Amino acid sequence: MSEMREAAMNSKAWPFEEARRVLKRYEKNPPEKGHVLFETGYGPSGLPHIGTFGEVLRTTMIRRAFEVISDIPTRLICFSDDLDGMRKVPGNVPNREMLAEHLQKPLTSVPDPFGTHDSFGAHNNAMLRRFLDTFGFEYEFISATEFYASGQFDEVLLRAAARYDDIMKIMLKSLREERQQTYSIFLPIHPETGRVLYVPMKEVNAKDGTVTFDDETGREWTLPVTGGNVKLQWKPDFGARWAALGVDFEMYGKDHSTNTPIYDGICRALGMRAPEHFTYELFLDENGQKISKSSGNGISIDEWLSYAATESLSYFMYQKPKTAKRMHFDVIPKAVDEYHQQLRAYAGQDITQRLNNPVHHIHNGDVPESRMVVPFSMLLNLASVSAAHDKETLWGFIRRYAPETSAETHPDMDAAAGYAVRYYEDFVAPAKTYRAPTDLEREALTDLRDQLAAYDGPVEDEALQSIVYAVGRDRFDPLRDWFKALYEVLLGASQGPRFGGFIALYGVQETVALIDRGLAGELA
Repeated sequence: MSEMREAAMNSKAWPFEEARRVLKRYEKNPPEKGHVLFETGYGPSGLPHIGTFGEVLRTTMIRRAFEVISDIPTRLICFSDDLDGMRKVPGNVPNREMLAEHLQKPLTSVPDPFGTHDSFGAHNNAMLRRFLDTFGFEYEFISATEFYASGQFDEVLLRAAARYDDIMKIMLKSLREERQQTYSIFLPIHPETGRVLYVPMKEVNAKDGTVTFDDETGREWTLPVTGGNVKLQWKPDFGARWAALGVDFEMYGKDHSTNTPIYDGICRALGMRAPEHFTYELFLDENGQKISKSSGNGISIDEWLSYAATESLSYFMYQKPKTAKRMHFDVIPKAVDEYHQQLRAYAGQDITQRLNNPVHHIHNGDVPESRMVVPFSMLLNLASVSAAHDKETLWGFIRRYAPETSAETHPDMDAAAGYAVRYYEDFVAPAKTYRAPTDLEREALTDLRDQLAAYDGPVEDEALQSIVYAVGRDRFDPLRDWFKALYEVLLGASQGPRFGGFIALYGVQETVALIDRGLAGELA
């Protein structure tokens, strides 16, 4: 066993823990299908969103971890439930009146309101694939419409008809009494109207593989369950899809967790082993409410990527997936800086530490060097005190602090400067609130100002931090009150950077001038 594999078999990083659970399925015999199958599902009624990114990213991390500990080939399928009936007209599309005529039809039978694809489902599938391709995910795409119509699902659908009563027992336990009266796991697609029908079954004929039902007008129909004439309700579809594909692993949000016994039970009733699952906690907005794509609270993927690179979002997604996390704009700077801290740490770590480092999983072991010579949070403070409206203003400070850097040699630094200006203008500037110093703070600020004005030592973080520390140490208990005063009086914020590093970057004489303005009441 290689050193890497041995370390991975003992790693406490959650992708390796999940990968080992998947491998345990095949400790006695390899999979008959010749590979291990990871799956993510997608409802194509709307645009891909940040949850879609997180689900595919995290599944990919587990897949890559599995490939470290096993030689069994892997596949990742992204399954689009595009045979689902369109229940309502989305509010963010053109030609809504036209769409209203096609309610309850499968999304792949609804005309594309954008006029670019064969159907609304095809349009949304194309958006999903473009979305996944943008981030470089490796996956195979399966459309439910094609899966049903091509016959790939036929064997499992016939088995569902044969074991109809067993599957209905599993489902009926979870339904209210009034729903139990009309519920069926099968949803016929009307041969004339093309609509997905929610009607009770008069007969399920396992021998012929057919269902008989009355439509809304009272006409009786008999349809084969195969060939795309009938689809399964979404909960049975979940378990049946696992059975048909031989899925080994699927993750989903905590809001699905109560359905896990149903999904598993249906998969087993259809004669297959249920997959391993991973239930992740949901994202919350700034008020602690669950993020919803319909209500638009929280932050979207496009919004995140307006203020930081993709890797920072991947880092955020990696962190504690089983813990509910606030996902709002104020988490972005911390995610950026922590990501680069981990990049810098990686170079000096041993193999065990590297496998536990998030950046190993973000970059699949091919970890780049961090070129961020100035933390993102520091860039925000620079933007704040200099009222920067373009990244060139920040580069003036960066080049003086680190003369060997440039936009050409440090492209991630250049991108971060642009992100910082945008973030500052949208979030920092509107929230800045300065205050006047207290008498004790004024005394300390004057002392710091005078020491900096007379300073002729090296313009280095540690040397300058020692001065800041010494000024506050004898006056403030706890010492954090001194730093809080610096941030609130000089930066208009309740928290801020390591102040010695800030002085080195902003400039000693520039900091003296800033303190003078704070003491003169020009900032508050």
